[in-house]
Amino acid sequence: MAFSIGELARRADVKIPTIRYYEQIGLMPETLRTEGQQRRYGQPAVARLAFIRHARELGFEVDAIRTLLSLQDKPDHSCAQADHIAKERLREVDQRIASLKALRKELKKMVEECAQGRIGDCRVIETLADRSHSHKDWKEAVG
Repeated sequence: MAFSIGELARRADVKIPTIRYYEQIGLMPETLRTEGQQRRYGQPAVARLAFIRHARELGFEVDAIRTLLSLQDKPDHSCAQADHIAKERLREVDQRIASLKALRKELKKMVEECAQGRIGDCRVIETLADRSHSHKDWKEAVG
């Protein structure tokens, strides 16, 4: 069954320019075209777009997705490379979480120390104006 790019976009819940972009960068293979040069797709294109969309939602970079797609086409091969890519992404997420936790701690401290009086005594304003605190504590938590 062949359907249009608009129908593919609807079925895969992505925008048409996204499909064209993925074709340009090689995440989506070139597809059949009608005599009028309209793209035609089948169900495998929907599945591939779902894979790409899910990988993007998880924060995988385009190159990692390209590699994962190529691995998907080799079901009998070792999954070591896929595991490596996922572990690297997990490490990045863990670093981001650590950074956000340290940032949260610094903001919470700033808010808790606020006297809620005059701006001249405001801990929020004072902390933001003090360059010696700039990213210091939470940057160290990230490493």
